[in-house]
Amino acid sequence: MAAPISLNVEFGGGAELLFGGVKSHKVELSQQEKPWDVRQLLVWIRKNLLKERPELFIQGDNVRPGILVLINDTDWELLGELDYKLVDQDTVVFISTLHGG
Repeated sequence: MAAPISLNVEFGGGAELLFGGVKSHKVELSQQEKPWDVRQLLVWIRKNLLKERPELFIQGDNVRPGILVLINDTDWELLGELDYKLVDQDTVVFISTLHGG
């Protein structure tokens, strides 16, 4: 069994407005059969943190285009995107690059 992990999850660039205006969240993910990955984290975020308008954050099982994802200050594209295996004390940042006008 994979041990529980603690993460810092942050939202910026306006994405925090979908999460009750809260930019930074300390997240505890429970123990489960296999290690947590970003795909599972997105499901957890939608269920536990997202307050409104999920279509502005999630598209299918991925983040919507226009949202930059950083894991420990590294672009998630370099780390395997949805398949990245999360480890204790990771920081995952979602920054919206979409602006109204």
